[in-house]
Amino acid sequence: MKRFDLIVIGTGLAGLMAARTAVEMGAKVLIAGRGLGGLTLFGNTIDILGRVPAGEDIAAGIARWIEAHPDHPYALTGWEGIDRALSSFCELFSPPYSFTAKGRTNCFLPTGAGTMRPTYLLGPTMTAGAEMRPAETIVVGFRRFKDFQADTVSLHLNCRGAVIPFPLRSTEGMTTLAVARQMEDRAFAEKLGEMIRNQMAEERFIGLPAVLGLREPALVLETLEKATGARVFEIPILPPSLPGMRIFNRFHDFLLERGVTFLLGNPIKATVRNGRCAEITVQNRPHDSVFSADRFILATGRFLGGGLWADMDCIVEPVFHIPVFQPRGRKEWFKERFFNPEAHPIHSVGIETDADLRPLSGDGAVFLKNVWIAGSILAHHQALEEQSREGIDIATGFMAAGKALSS
Repeated sequence: MKRFDLIVIGTGLAGLMAARTAVEMGAKVLIAGRGLGGLTLFGNTIDILGRVPAGEDIAAGIARWIEAHPDHPYALTGWEGIDRALSSFCELFSPPYSFTAKGRTNCFLPTGAGTMRPTYLLGPTMTAGAEMRPAETIVVGFRRFKDFQADTVSLHLNCRGAVIPFPLRSTEGMTTLAVARQMEDRAFAEKLGEMIRNQMAEERFIGLPAVLGLREPALVLETLEKATGARVFEIPILPPSLPGMRIFNRFHDFLLERGVTFLLGNPIKATVRNGRCAEITVQNRPHDSVFSADRFILATGRFLGGGLWADMDCIVEPVFHIPVFQPRGRKEWFKERFFNPEAHPIHSVGIETDADLRPLSGDGAVFLKNVWIAGSILAHHQALEEQSREGIDIATGFMAAGKALSS
């Protein structure tokens, strides 16, 4: 049996942040999960709290939010904890692919539906999108690339649109990854830039689908901007998310360099004795593997990540069987109207914790003394509606690792 100082269960942003924080503190870490986490599906920018209006100081806005929502995960971290965690996150991404904020406030970016959404931290391939002006912008799509509709996006943004050929060399078809790989060929990117320039009518901004390379996006961006003479920005598209994969790959490379063990693709079962987790079993029958640790962090997300399961009667947490905060019955999971102004109660389900992020039982006692909880599996938030998912993941992942290793 292999033993670690800390085992992190979950490979989304919360789990990666916890593992990174722990290894920086000198811990021997295992990170395990059934897949690559939600980053590779939806990650694009770093949302902290979309409910804070653009122009308002983010710290003041979060302080007001905590006062109005004292059970929210941000009430456990406070702005100070969020700020420290964001600084740690940003340190991992050095130039030219670094994350920055537009001051200490939210900004607005165009989406693949042609709307504008608030966010806080931006990668370099999306920065110009926060500065674009419709009258000075052209949105460009590629023929046969079905994951981005330039005509629709440009119509809703009130700017010009164009669709150009994309001479794909790969035989795998016009997939996101195939297009991204070809973008990293500098000669091809230069030629593509010339094709885009021929469509321009003195625009200063160019919106493209988020496919500007996987490993060297900043170089692709520089090449296109030089060829077109305009500011280029990526617009998020349907999954998989290239910007999210870039974030995952940076964490993955960093953690591997520092000796972190990754185990992906198999179910995980925990063994609990006397109020503590003793070990986990990674189920790859007939060759199951058992790993033990002094401390464990659960960061498996909610339903999409498999962190919570729903049957006909209730919602359960399948790894440790920790009690889940939830409505009393299935009939109360949803409001009567699907598009209800208020969020459905099921959007706030999750695990309740003490001030140190340790899970609680129904009577308020600590359920497992050597387990900490991080990320969207926490109760009392509505991350999608609030646009707070990445902020919760980063802040609580950072905090959980610190609390676990200082215990």
